[in-house]
Amino acid sequence: MRTFVNRSAELGQLNAVLADRCGGHSVGSVHTVAGTAGAGKTSLVLHWAHRVKDQFPDGQLFVDLRGYDPGDPVTASQALRRFLRALGVPGAELPQDVDDASAMYRSLLADRRVLVLLDNAATVSQVRPLLPGGGGSLAVVTSRSRLASLSVRDGAHRITLGTLPGPESVMLLRAVTEGYRPEDDAGELAELARLCAHLPLALRIAAERAASQPYMRLDDLIGDLRDESVLWEALSTGIDEEAEAIRSVFTWSYRALPAHSARLFRLLGLHPTGEFGVAVAAALGDLPAGRTRRLLDDLVGAHLLEQTAPDRFRFHDLLRAYATDLVRAEESPDQRQAARGRALSWYLHTADAARTWLYPAEGHLPLPEAPPGVTPLVFADYDAAVDWSEREHLTFLPAVRDAARHGLDRTAWQLATLLWFARPPSSSEREWLEMGRIGGEAAARQGDWGAQCRLLINTGIAHRALNNFSEGLEALGQAVALARSAQSRGDEARALNLVGLIHLRRRELDLAEAHFVQAMSVFRDLGDGRRAATVLSNIAGVRLSAGRLPEAASAVHEALAAHRALGNRGGEGNILRVEAELRLEEGDMEAARQSIDEALDIALALRDDTREGFWLLTRGDIQRSTARYDDALTSYQRSALLHRRLGDRSREALAWRGTGRTYAVTGRHGEAVAFHRRAAAVHRSLGDTWQLALELDHLATVVQADDPDAARSHWSEALTCLSAHTDPRAMSVRSRMETLVNRAAG
Repeated sequence: MRTFVNRSAELGQLNAVLADRCGGHSVGSVHTVAGTAGAGKTSLVLHWAHRVKDQFPDGQLFVDLRGYDPGDPVTASQALRRFLRALGVPGAELPQDVDDASAMYRSLLADRRVLVLLDNAATVSQVRPLLPGGGGSLAVVTSRSRLASLSVRDGAHRITLGTLPGPESVMLLRAVTEGYRPEDDAGELAELARLCAHLPLALRIAAERAASQPYMRLDDLIGDLRDESVLWEALSTGIDEEAEAIRSVFTWSYRALPAHSARLFRLLGLHPTGEFGVAVAAALGDLPAGRTRRLLDDLVGAHLLEQTAPDRFRFHDLLRAYATDLVRAEESPDQRQAARGRALSWYLHTADAARTWLYPAEGHLPLPEAPPGVTPLVFADYDAAVDWSEREHLTFLPAVRDAARHGLDRTAWQLATLLWFARPPSSSEREWLEMGRIGGEAAARQGDWGAQCRLLINTGIAHRALNNFSEGLEALGQAVALARSAQSRGDEARALNLVGLIHLRRRELDLAEAHFVQAMSVFRDLGDGRRAATVLSNIAGVRLSAGRLPEAASAVHEALAAHRALGNRGGEGNILRVEAELRLEEGDMEAARQSIDEALDIALALRDDTREGFWLLTRGDIQRSTARYDDALTSYQRSALLHRRLGDRSREALAWRGTGRTYAVTGRHGEAVAFHRRAAAVHRSLGDTWQLALELDHLATVVQADDPDAARSHWSEALTCLSAHTDPRAMSVRSRMETLVNRAAG
């Protein structure tokens, strides 16, 4: 239980700010509480927040930004995701871009009165996107730094928080030890407080130590602490008095631990993030799970760890730094590497177990056996695997970095390879790219061309999803070269198929189909029916895009039968989406609706935001074509939100197109024009001449009645964009536009 003391001066300042800035006169207020390490900023602010909770009827948001943690701090993007979830935004609708997420966050807070607590900030960049903006909300930021630009640019009011006064330090010690010890001498308590430098974190740990030894005289405990102070003075020459006090109290408490608890504490300093579950803690400690759980309870009881959920624990950043120092000092390099290897092996094998549910058709990556005593998780079903992935995904990149940094190159590239498949289905490919880069470098150091090739292929997929087509083609070109030099026809065909997909996105249809045909021939030669069916689906997509409907229908029929025979649900959903588009063009609306509904059921069952977002575009088109305009707008809106979060600007713009077309057909021409212009701007910035031409066509159609000159200008630009496209559909669109331009000119 957390004990609070009266900090009347600082509480008064906080109350004054509350009265001044949240009394209806100012909006979007920011307040910073600055103080030294362990000076009790968090305790004070949380205590004050509890006292004023009635003045914030819409609730409170809290995040520890871990700005001074030895590991990576919480970024503004990560904090925004947590806040938006707390404000009721579904995970699938969270924007990927930090500016978009910040805008959504501020919009949600605009009409609310919320207290936002941003604890342990190191930099302004962590904080600024989390500030509420306008409205009656208040942000309180705690930091060990002054964060001066918050005052200059954002109007923050600063309170500098010192250490506790002597009497209040004694009060805190008495509050924690009351009921556990006879009443201690006030002078001795004052001396104990002095040795703790009057810092609340140090005082609490010292008081907990005193309470746990009720029959030991306080002056003996003080003598022990003095000894630790002398030790740290010898080891830490030059650090300030408060840091000495913190470390002295940590050491005092640490040395009181039983040997097994102490060793687990210091080994936990090797964890990549300092936030973990029982199973990986057991791997680090080389202990059974039951024993580990009891030792973790001991550490929580000694205030050396915090329990955040039934099976989750985390370090305070200062304690993690202390544990990291201890493990370097008290464990040999071989012992540290062995513990690190056990933890990373646990992540590696658990990720592999998750992959078997998330991508069951992917070939198994041969892994070294887990070390004795390491027990990876197993999952009962798909949802359990996704839940683990979502819970642990912030650890994935630090784990890959940790492996590479400490010379575990094989573990680094294997983790990066597996985490492509074991990452949350709702995550953006952008989150994996750094893992892929680190893994690729590790594979190159090992001279493992196969690992390099696989990682380059996944890098190409990621860049394609993010519309980084040049980067995608570069990665895939390297993969093709590696595969050919090693005569690995399967990897070569995988890369060729993906090159075809980039050409398809760029509407280079002849190139796309040529690559698909090459890839499918190889897969059929190798007897890889699943990948052959996937490529056949892509060929169907090319033919549909070109307007070759009978050929597309034949490929759809064959591919759908193949995917169903193989039990490939993702592939089945993809070809159902193509079939829905085909039926829509043929005018069979009921068949189109059935196909897209079946596809989206698959996407939802797989919890796959990428598939859902893309396939919702087709559902919206079908709904608009059948005059279900409200339903269409709902589909387009959700698609836009998903694609924004995933970072796919092209498909987000396609959702805006659908919205614009729906507004146009319902007579809301001003809104239609706005959406078409936004979409055109994106396609122009991406250099997508085909999609820009179509967008300009829709824009011209909407403005033609009121501004025929603007319409003619839009069609003329669209014709220029179409000059490079010679497929049947493009020729038909060009002919229609030329007729419209000539008619407008006449």
